[in-house]
Amino acid sequence: MGASSLGRVGKARQDETAPARPEAGPAISEDEAMGLALVEAALAPGHGDVPVGAVVLDGAGRVVARRHNERELTGDPTAHAEMLALRDAAAAFEGWRLLGATVVCTLEPCPMCAGALVAARVRRLIYAATDPKAGACGSLMNLCADPRLNHSVEVVAGLRGEEASAQLKAFFAGRRSR
Repeated sequence: MGASSLGRVGKARQDETAPARPEAGPAISEDEAMGLALVEAALAPGHGDVPVGAVVLDGAGRVVARRHNERELTGDPTAHAEMLALRDAAAAFEGWRLLGATVVCTLEPCPMCAGALVAARVRRLIYAATDPKAGACGSLMNLCADPRLNHSVEVVAGLRGEEASAQLKAFFAGRRSR
């Protein structure tokens, strides 16, 4: 993580109803955003990472961040696609509160990433494939809807799930055949 993100002092609190801070390109559909996440995911195996991609849309549906897994590349256990995309989105929003944002990812977030979605005050999560071994947005648990937490995230599961599952299965089949 760069010094600018470590040393940054947050801007004044964003208005809870503000749809977006960053200026980005045109609004895109959720399906198009998942397509971008799948493209991101396809980049990860190039450096030995599991193919997971994430895209962050602002409140107006414009892309403000897109990333893929980089744990193997960076040696950082927190370098999940969602975490990296949230960091980039926070920089675009000029603050940690991603009010009105939607995160679109190819795999159901793990507990770390689900916790970050809640902490960032993300409005909505859309994911493709479920993760029965580590999913924390409905499979093993649902941190996004835990009433004990100070924020909840609307969750939509299964958008282009077969494509994302096929991408993951092909990656792991390739690993097993080596």
